[in-house]
Amino acid sequence: MAGIPSLAISDEAIELAEALLSNGVIPKGSENDALHVGIAAAQGADFLLTWNFRHINNAEMKSAIARVVESLGFECPQICSPEELGGESDD
Repeated sequence: MAGIPSLAISDEAIELAEALLSNGVIPKGSENDALHVGIAAAQGADFLLTWNFRHINNAEMKSAIARVVESLGFECPQICSPEELGGESDD
C-alpha cells in the first residue's frame, strides 16, 4: 500500500522475539506473535495494533511483554486494539 511503511525483520526484532519466547511471556508455538511484538519494538513503533487478546493484548501479557522488551533496552510500544486507539469521535 502506498504511503504505509513496511517494518523489516531485523536482528534486534529476532532477539526480542526469542527473549519473549524463552522467558515464557509468549508461549512456544506462537513465534509469529513474538515476532510481531519484536518487530514493532525494534523499529520504535509508538503503537502495536492487534486483535490478539490471548497472547499479546491483555493486562497480564502487556505488562510481561513490556518488562522483557525494556530489559533489553528497547521501549515497548503501546499495545492496543484498533478500537482502543480509536482517536476522537464525533459521537
